Amino acid sequence: MNFPTKMTVLRIILSIVIVILLLFPFHSIGITFPYIKCWGVLISVQYLIAGIIFVIASITDFIDGNYARKHNMVTDLGKMLDAIADKMLVNSVLVVLAAQGIVPTVVAVVVIMRDIIVDAIKMEAAAKGKVVAAIKSGKWKTATLMTGLTLAFISNFPFAIWNMQVATFLLYIAGVLSLISAVQYFVLNKELIFPKN
Repeated sequence: MNFPTKMTVLRIILSIVIVILLLFPFHSIGITFPYIKCWGVLISVQYLIAGIIFVIASITDFIDGNYARKHNMVTDLGKMLDAIADKMLVNSVLVVLAAQGIVPTVVAVVVIMRDIIVDAIKMEAAAKGKVVAAIKSGKWKTATLMTGLTLAFISNFPFAIWNMQVATFLLYIAGVLSLISAVQYFVLNKELIFPKN
């Protein structure tokens, strides 16, 4: 297991830690997390810790792929684990935060449905010996989604000071970009999905 793959495994572990931190009934064992107040904005320490872990996990996603490509360490195991780690990190956080009313439910549904569609296209391409390249709308979707989720963890700070719903705005933009990228992936690969012969 090379360095990029170890980073990917770390992301999987961190994803599990985040879910446990957000869902475990700490109050039942006498643990309560305080709130901190920053310029009038209340931020839960529990969600602040989860947000910091989320940012660290997101950074590993950037590091492992770039390092693997730069040092020619791309492996089938690494690619498989990377796909699993990405979905575990983002989709689990989306589901939990949507269930808790922090993230718009429609965004979580759209993003997860988009991932299912794109993954199905990529699997069909792989079965036919072809690689589906990443597209710009997909990369922008990821950037806006990660930023929006990070802000959601910390109560939209600092933008909440001025009552600017930047976190929600970015999450909706991510939802729109998810739809756009799903359509683009389909259009670019429709001949692969529905061969003429």
